[in-house]
Amino acid sequence: MPIRMKVYSQGKETLVAAADEDLLGKTFREGKFKIEVGPFYEGDRVTEEGLLAHLRLATIGNFVGKETIEAAKKGGYVSDDGILWIGGVPHAQYVIMMG
Repeated sequence: MPIRMKVYSQGKETLVAAADEDLLGKTFREGKFKIEVGPFYEGDRVTEEGLLAHLRLATIGNFVGKETIEAAKKGGYVSDDGILWIGGVPHAQYVIMMG
């Protein structure tokens, strides 16, 4: 299943938003948490390797879906204890704090 990825740049920050393609257009809820997998993630179709190549340049990552999270884990951007499950769907974020 393809990953969809969109890259945003603002000043020195580069954010990579990525989600499993089959989650696009869906909303998930669990308790007080809600995630909408909408236009924010609707970018290019990429492979795991393509996602990891972009993450090497990113200061922020936002990930939704099992395949996307697994790719981010393989690259060392996400660990199991950093995953939030919302309605049965994994979500994680990655931030580099610059000093």
